[in-house]
Amino acid sequence: MTNIENEYKALMTDILENGKDKTDRTGTGTKSVFGAIIKHDMALGFPILTGKRVSFNAARTELLWILHGRTDLKYLEDNGVKYWRPDYERSGRTDGTLGPVYGKQWRGFNNVDQLYNLVEEIESNPSSRRLMISAWAPHEINEMALPPCHYAFQVYINDGVMDLMWQQRSADVFLGLPYDIVMYGLLLEMLAKGAGLKAGRLIGQLGDCHLYNNHLEQAEVYIKRPRRALPDLRLGAGISISKKMDAMCSLIIPCRSEIELINYNPLAAIKAPLSVGK
Repeated sequence: MTNIENEYKALMTDILENGKDKTDRTGTGTKSVFGAIIKHDMALGFPILTGKRVSFNAARTELLWILHGRTDLKYLEDNGVKYWRPDYERSGRTDGTLGPVYGKQWRGFNNVDQLYNLVEEIESNPSSRRLMISAWAPHEINEMALPPCHYAFQVYINDGVMDLMWQQRSADVFLGLPYDIVMYGLLLEMLAKGAGLKAGRLIGQLGDCHLYNNHLEQAEVYIKRPRRALPDLRLGAGISISKKMDAMCSLIIPCRSEIELINYNPLAAIKAPLSVGK
């Protein structure tokens, strides 16, 4: 069975040993590889790193923000998520939003509610090969504070088990990717629960996988750390994604406390600077 901790360490090792020097929009510089796949068997526990503390609250908050179709900074920052502020300020936007980013596209891509259509199709035609959502809207990219890094995902259902695979064009492996893993792990669990299915495999297809040059030492430290047991996820009785989308919109955000990790006992956080475009 595939454990996300082993996959994550293997990806960082590959970048450190085989990555090519590459410039980037932030001016920091990176070591980069292209085209990686990471996997996790959800039966092993919830996929959050244990070799360093990862903020479950931040990943949970951002996913709920997307599911609700929001694009504003207020909900994020009211709930302790501050890391979008630098990209907002860099973009020159003044409306308090990040533009038509993830939530807009999932819930209103050209006025199509992709999330509603997804859960409806999961219920009516679970063997479909079209169980997917895209956040890549070329006609609105220039209006976004930052184009989507994780830009699409697809669901696969067979024998009562749901797998989820997401696609990501750019992966900040040390800082950003751990949150993306948690977000899509949580999304898989919520979709599976809403459909009455078991969560199976979580798969990430990653394009430009990079370690910023000021994260290399931190990556070396992480690789040498032991792993600990993965925690379990607790979803309250009313927390799932099902066809009752209107109810979801009114209930899911106030119920953040009904989504929690049980027995998460990671090693200490490893500090690393956030690189922001100029």
